[in-house]
Amino acid sequence: MLLSVLQTGAVSSASGSAYAEFGNTKVIVSVFGPRESKKAMVYSDVGRLNCNVSYTNFASPTLGQGTDHKEYSSMLHKALEGVIMMETFPKTTVDVFALVLESGGSDLSVLISCASLALADAGIMMYDLITAVSVSCIGKSLMIDPVTEEEGCEDGSFMMTCMPSRYEITQLTITGEWTTPNINEAMQLCLDASSKLGEIMRDCLKQSASASDE
Repeated sequence: MLLSVLQTGAVSSASGSAYAEFGNTKVIVSVFGPRESKKAMVYSDVGRLNCNVSYTNFASPTLGQGTDHKEYSSMLHKALEGVIMMETFPKTTVDVFALVLESGGSDLSVLISCASLALADAGIMMYDLITAVSVSCIGKSLMIDPVTEEEGCEDGSFMMTCMPSRYEITQLTITGEWTTPNINEAMQLCLDASSKLGEIMRDCLKQSASASDE
């Protein structure tokens, strides 16, 4: 599944935003803040991160219910919280709203990468960008960035998030049956793809910065 579109500044009212198309998967992420939390908070030296993932009614015949996807919201939060310098915005909140416009496979990995780009666009301090790549195991074959049809017949799924500039893995999510050689091969596929995706994301931010300076 090929990256066809990646751009920042998709939502003018947000502090930062990004839009991504990977194959048939289309997502948009808006970041608001840091801003004072509406909830009463005891003073904290670190900020607060809220993540919300939802699908449009027409995103998918099976998933498109227009409701929050709580599991993905939790996994997005887990992927982002380790890379954000939370101490740089004490007693305030950063809200990340991710919307799947069209579900074509590898939704969560696309959401995570797109959210990382949106956070950078918002000027949120991070140790590095975060990239996410998925692999499906189907029989003896490994499919990187699987589409919906491939995910439907997979024997196992594998998702890796990492900080590409540091070549550092931050999270692994593995389900189903995997052999050790397949896991090693999947890790290398994801690391290579993450490195390339990280370069594309950095180029996207540089182009955005250049355009705003003109």
